[in-house]
Amino acid sequence: TRGLLPGPPPGPRTAGEVGRARVSRAAGPRPPRPSARPGPPPPRSARHLQCGQDVKHVCGAGTSEAAPEQRSAHAESPEQEAGCPAPGPVLGGFARRKTPKVQPFLPAWLAKPSFVRKNVTEDLVPIENIPEVHPDLQKQLRAHGISAYFPVQAAVIPALLESVASGFLVSRGGYQPSDLCVSAPTGSGKTLAFVIPVVQALMHRVVCQVRALVVLPTKELAQQVSKVFNVYTDATPLRVALVTGQKSLAKEQESLVQKTTDGYRCLADIVVATPGRLVDHIDQTPGFSLQQLRFLVVDEADRMIDSMHQSWLPRVVAAAFHSEGPADPCALLQRRQPQAVTAASTCHPQMPLQKLLFSATLTQNPEKLQRLGLYQPRLFSTGLTHRGSQDRDVETEGDSGGKYTFPVGLTHHYVPCSLSSKPLAVLHLVLRTSVSRALCFTNSREHSHRLFLLAQAFGGVNVAEFSSRYGPGQRRKILKHFEQGKIQLLISTDATARGIDVQGVELVINYDAPQYLRTYVHRVGRTARAGRTGQAFTLLLKVQERRFLRMLAEAGAPELSRHEIPSELLQPMVPQYEEALSQLEKTIKEEQKQKVA
Repeated sequence: TRGLLPGPPPGPRTAGEVGRARVSRAAGPRPPRPSARPGPPPPRSARHLQCGQDVKHVCGAGTSEAAPEQRSAHAESPEQEAGCPAPGPVLGGFARRKTPKVQPFLPAWLAKPSFVRKNVTEDLVPIENIPEVHPDLQKQLRAHGISAYFPVQAAVIPALLESVASGFLVSRGGYQPSDLCVSAPTGSGKTLAFVIPVVQALMHRVVCQVRALVVLPTKELAQQVSKVFNVYTDATPLRVALVTGQKSLAKEQESLVQKTTDGYRCLADIVVATPGRLVDHIDQTPGFSLQQLRFLVVDEADRMIDSMHQSWLPRVVAAAFHSEGPADPCALLQRRQPQAVTAASTCHPQMPLQKLLFSATLTQNPEKLQRLGLYQPRLFSTGLTHRGSQDRDVETEGDSGGKYTFPVGLTHHYVPCSLSSKPLAVLHLVLRTSVSRALCFTNSREHSHRLFLLAQAFGGVNVAEFSSRYGPGQRRKILKHFEQGKIQLLISTDATARGIDVQGVELVINYDAPQYLRTYVHRVGRTARAGRTGQAFTLLLKVQERRFLRMLAEAGAPELSRHEIPSELLQPMVPQYEEALSQLEKTIKEEQKQKVA
């Protein structure tokens, strides 16, 4: 083809062409060119063989008689360069290829966690099988109808009790115990997994000091955990303080410290707090000290890591260690910042600060976990023993595959519907299933309020709204009525999706499809708790189906079954629904007038 096409007009040669010409002249006369007679091209194998021989010759692996100049000439020959196929991809190729997943290099404790069974109905462990638990606590457990531990509790409780086998002042052998991370599905008993060992470790204390601190993201969740602590410390001298901002700062200070003639006396052994209020007491409460802190429990750890911009953890850690100052007569027992483990550093035993992290969606991102300053951590996980991909920032990029586990008794559905028929679909699901308690989640406070007003105007169902429109006291009252069965449908933002344990929720409806898998895990985890069964329905628009189902499939979530609602079932509800819509418009206008006034 080159011989048939006209070449460029002769012109001045470049410096590279001049250099190649000099090499050719130095190598001697050029070999005769092959005949240009047309003929059948050599077979593919022959072309490859010929190319391989040429490459061998160029690389010096051929006959030894070839001079260096000849090898150089062959290497510079354009014919040979054109004959050899390129080793890399051809430029301009637009063939679609599946990009291979990059396997991250995870620390050993993340890559190989301690595997925990997740079936809370078949893998129960009788109380007698863990004799390390104190008999008084075993009696309390039986008094509250607990005769066996869930798998997570059976794995974590002995590990925590082993770390306090020599007393809470020093760990076994005088060494600092490992921090623990627990990743288990919602409703698997994570709260009791840290309540029992913490109470047992502190129940024989002599002086009252803050030795256990539990930090949670929401006031409702903190109140729930505080209630569990109060149950199991009832027969002990331990005192529990709740610090969430539901009371005034002065009232909370009265439950933490008491002013005496010679200083301050601590009134709480266990403090359950939200991050913001905790920092307020560190700054503004005289006599509030964390220097005797033994356990730092971070529940809903993934959300707490995301809120690290509040800088609550560095403040807590700084308050837990003795600041450099004048010599203290009890300086031998004062805890100082950990240093490298040497023979000299282990000669002065001090109370260790052990961090315990619990979450249903614990991140695997080492960069995020590094902010917590974990010491030789151990991971207990109900997921796969080996995770395939690294967790990225789920709030911006999504989630990685096979990372989260769901309750065994939970069935997942999705309902394809149009935007205008979504409220009708919610009412149909609640009325058709005749459940006593159903939770409906929206993505915004406005959506929750409008759907609540619409369902209220429609009638036939006891409905309530749960969002930041109400104060803590009102939200507590709504949750109590919902748990008592006085409210059949609770329409909520994601405020209740975090750890709230409402007994008897049979149905969860995602009115707005969650944008991230982690949000879906926490929402649907409000049902099928503690071995019960439950159903989850997600309403999807046509444009949302593909992305949402792919997100769940890539994450290894159970397959969602398609649940069609025939139009003939919704048609009888339309007249009443249209009346409710007109009533909704009037109510919204009245509310807007009140805001302006």
